[in-house]
Amino acid sequence: MIKRIAHLAFGAKDMKKTLHFYTEIMGFVKAFTLYDPKDNKTPWIEYVKVSEGNFIEFFYSDPKKHFSKEEVSYQHICLETDDIKAFVKRMKDKNYPLDSDLSMGLDNNWQCWVKDPDSNRIEIMQYGKDSLQLRK
Repeated sequence: MIKRIAHLAFGAKDMKKTLHFYTEIMGFVKAFTLYDPKDNKTPWIEYVKVSEGNFIEFFYSDPKKHFSKEEVSYQHICLETDDIKAFVKRMKDKNYPLDSDLSMGLDNNWQCWVKDPDSNRIEIMQYGKDSLQLRK
């Protein structure tokens, strides 16, 4: 059911330095920016394309917090599926709670969330027909 890791997500203390490292140093490509849904103007997440269908997303972080207990670098792991409805059904059949129900994300992909036993967040994602990731 799970096909691959679709993206990794991290907080960035200094987005300019982070993007420089991953694009100029590592040779990846900046793919797109997602904006805060509250105002649709403030950058929220930067996507970097590693290879076909593989991305790293970087969240803008409050530099005053310096990744304290309230904010850590690790955000979540995202696993791509080819049948997200079957995944949701499996979780319900196993009586394993979803952290959030199935929804369409800002990047035009279907998603739902679960937590592992250590409370690590896991996004389950199925690329949508208008997926921003599949345009790059």
